[in-house]
Amino acid sequence: MTGKLENQSQNIKINKVKQENTLKYTHPYQITANYHGKKWIKPFLPDKAQNWILGPYHQSIKKDLSTTQSISKSLQKHLEYDSWEWPHRVCYFISDMHADADAFLASLVASGGVKKTGPKDNDFKLTKEGKKAQFILGGDYFDKGPGTIRLLRLIKSLIDKHAHVTLLTGNHDLRTLAGINSLAQKKNELNEHFFIRMGKKPLPFFKEIINQYHQHGKRHTGCDFKMPEDLDVPGKKNCLYKIYPKPNWDKHFSEAAAKKISDEAIKRETDRTLYKIKHFQSWCKEHQLSIQDIVLASKIVKKLFLHRNGEFHWFVKRLQLSHQIGSFFFVHAGIDDIAAKQLRSDGIKSLNKDFKNLIKKDLFNLYYGPIGNMIRTKYRKSDFRLTDKGVLMLRNSGVNAIVHGHRNLHYGQRIMIRKGMVNFECDSSMDINTRKKEGVSGYGASVTIIRPEKKILGISSDYPYIKVFEPRHNQVFKR
Repeated sequence: MTGKLENQSQNIKINKVKQENTLKYTHPYQITANYHGKKWIKPFLPDKAQNWILGPYHQSIKKDLSTTQSISKSLQKHLEYDSWEWPHRVCYFISDMHADADAFLASLVASGGVKKTGPKDNDFKLTKEGKKAQFILGGDYFDKGPGTIRLLRLIKSLIDKHAHVTLLTGNHDLRTLAGINSLAQKKNELNEHFFIRMGKKPLPFFKEIINQYHQHGKRHTGCDFKMPEDLDVPGKKNCLYKIYPKPNWDKHFSEAAAKKISDEAIKRETDRTLYKIKHFQSWCKEHQLSIQDIVLASKIVKKLFLHRNGEFHWFVKRLQLSHQIGSFFFVHAGIDDIAAKQLRSDGIKSLNKDFKNLIKKDLFNLYYGPIGNMIRTKYRKSDFRLTDKGVLMLRNSGVNAIVHGHRNLHYGQRIMIRKGMVNFECDSSMDINTRKKEGVSGYGASVTIIRPEKKILGISSDYPYIKVFEPRHNQVFKR
């Protein structure tokens, strides 16, 4: 009954957006919705298409530091049809699942690359198109949603069915993996705060780990170790010492970081971390976790993710920073001038290699440098800057569009013109907990499809039409 009410509420929202989309916004695209096994998912999926550019402002397209009227001129200047290099096979981009396996399954159905065949997670198969297509997952697999472990197992099932899957790293993933990696590295002033810096967001994940693995032991770990015998947990005092930074950490951190990041960044980092130090134990109690539970869970996570025989070692091994196909650059959040310069001079393999090396050896420079900025930026004053010079370097690298998540939206995907560079913003608030928190009704699903026939489709449960972007149609420039 609850699901029916939520879907009714979602239909009211969809109909409201339809009313705002008068007929002048529609375009006679002959696109057939390609959903297979729709009866097994809950979200609404659109079956009619609309010219992406002509949708309501802010819901479909936006330009930085400008007005609606300047968008057409900006697009006409920067979207030269012949200069775009399109992929040779279909690309499905799905981002910001946030531990919501149901939303991810629904998004796979929305892509047309997967057919759902039954109620269970593993009840799906690749369609003819899905077998040839590339699934690019844009990061943020951890936090917020009902179950990180279930989502990761579902992604592994997709891989095991021989789908071509690329995993990008999100800021939530980076924060969790940096915290766990900090326990495996030698402590110093620059990295000893990374575990506590995770704050309260990973606590549901730790609770999930304790419930699934500590109670059932080796049978569910996927690791060659026994529990709890070889995971002895010390007393509370030693546990606190293990996960907390040393007393006066903020002073030592400030001195060590002085030549590496700005004073403003140092203050922001120390203030945030000191706040988390103060409240961490109370947050643990809210989740019915003791400090010993946290240490035990972190040890299990290290085995599962960092041990070569761990159940989720494949996940860490597959994670990468960015991906480029033709004119399209895929990343979780964005890019800046420094990273753009490295991309132009050394190529995308260099960026991904630096990411892998830094996460193992230098968490500070990973998190606070340009690599971390690509995973966390929202183009704020405190973030690394992307200027016209950086955009020119991106164009010299063959990049005409950036496809990313991270900036969550409520009306499906959006095109953002940033410094003249086209950005496809694809975080559509699909996970159930984000939707509840932000008052978005119904169930979420979202996929951005880049097709070889030179078109991009934005499909979301929160927008009544399939958004269609085709640079070759001159009418897209007219608003």
